[in-house]
Amino acid sequence: MTMYNIEYTEDALVDLQFLRKNEQQLIINEIENQLVYEPTIPTNNRKRLRPNQVAEWELRIDRYRVFYDVIDQFIPETIKIVKIEAVGLKIHNILYIRGKEFPL
Repeated sequence: MTMYNIEYTEDALVDLQFLRKNEQQLIINEIENQLVYEPTIPTNNRKRLRPNQVAEWELRIDRYRVFYDVIDQFIPETIKIVKIEAVGLKIHNILYIRGKEFPL
């Protein structure tokens, strides 16, 4: 089974800092549990999104959403990366990133 490296964009790190410490820990733990292996296999909590400006994939963690892309690089050996692009809070049908409504 292939293992993926998790990388966070600067924006995603700022998104996480906007949340409480216990929320940050929950999200980071779930990212490591759910995305280190097989991040491109859809599950109840993981799905591919329609084309958008944020990311190709979404991970649902309770009320939180983690948006990520999967990058496979083949130079010099195969390096597989899950790049966390954004982290938000979803309340009903509205996504909030850093406390502001964010259209998807």
